[in-house]
Amino acid sequence: MAGNTIGTFFRVTTWGESHGRAIGAVVDGCPPQIPLSEDEIQEVLNRRRPGGPISSPRREEDRVEILSGVFEGKTLGTPISLVIWNCDVQSRDYDHLRDVFRPGHGDFTYQKKYGFRDHRGGGRSSGRETAARVAAGVVAGKVIARGGIQVIAFTREIGGIRAKEVDLDRLTDNPLFCPDARAAREMEARLKEVKEKGDSVGGIVEIWVKGCPAGLGEPVFDKLDADLAHALMGIGTVKGVEIGAGFQAARLKGSENNDPITPAGFLTNQAGGILGGISSGQEIVIRVACKPIPSISVPQDTIDVQGRKRTIVIEGRHDVCVIPRIVPVCEAMVQIVLADHLLRQEALRCYRNP
Repeated sequence: MAGNTIGTFFRVTTWGESHGRAIGAVVDGCPPQIPLSEDEIQEVLNRRRPGGPISSPRREEDRVEILSGVFEGKTLGTPISLVIWNCDVQSRDYDHLRDVFRPGHGDFTYQKKYGFRDHRGGGRSSGRETAARVAAGVVAGKVIARGGIQVIAFTREIGGIRAKEVDLDRLTDNPLFCPDARAAREMEARLKEVKEKGDSVGGIVEIWVKGCPAGLGEPVFDKLDADLAHALMGIGTVKGVEIGAGFQAARLKGSENNDPITPAGFLTNQAGGILGGISSGQEIVIRVACKPIPSISVPQDTIDVQGRKRTIVIEGRHDVCVIPRIVPVCEAMVQIVLADHLLRQEALRCYRNP
């Protein structure tokens, strides 16, 4: 079935379910002779792992193995297969949900689409699948680094508390990847408060792309901003994407929203680094809205597979907020899209200058 692969020149296919034997990704189209090691991938995967008082107590090591496509520490140009084994699985926690649909999850829609579903931890719709994306994103990050492109994501908002300052040097000073120390403390307090009530909150992740050259993106259906939105909306928790001024642009006049151009460059960046679907050479700025974790211990109304009314309380091991674990996932999806478009542009350049 379609829907598990993203990209044209640089293609990523993820596979596996939350409580299956393993999850993984196949990366095809990566150029040869790029240095790549399991340790490099592991370092980024460790950022996505649960940890701390507000995260799921599920303890997965997320140890990645490179099964193909790399020889003597360098990519071969052939498909790179990555596997992450599931080790800390407690499927019995989901036995009572076999015939019941959890509100806010994909249970109901998966059942309608396939007529059958893996109820254990959400199966393919589980956030666990994103670990495979992060692993593939490291490969993509190596590709775009050749062009001097860097992707940085951070927590802009959690539970209505917004980071007002952005000091990228402080991102690792707190477990939320928040660039505002004061806001980070308030966010942590808010998360603990919500956890005690058995509820959850959402938030906003902001992504900056530095060093992106002008010219990436296709003019109509594969616009760079469209592909970025497509990739980020493909993350289960994301319910909205905006680039540059985003929704605020609808409240501006043209004279306020247009970015003046001078011989020295652009004076503002309301467009967020993309014009006409093609990168302008400015910094690309993206924000994604993440919904609250739907697995909460507050009683909720639902139905079972026979359509009968039920009330459920979700048990098991769950996060209070998808942030900060979703931050490296957002980075990965942006890296994958940029790698694809960078390779497309390199191919076009060869065609223009045979």
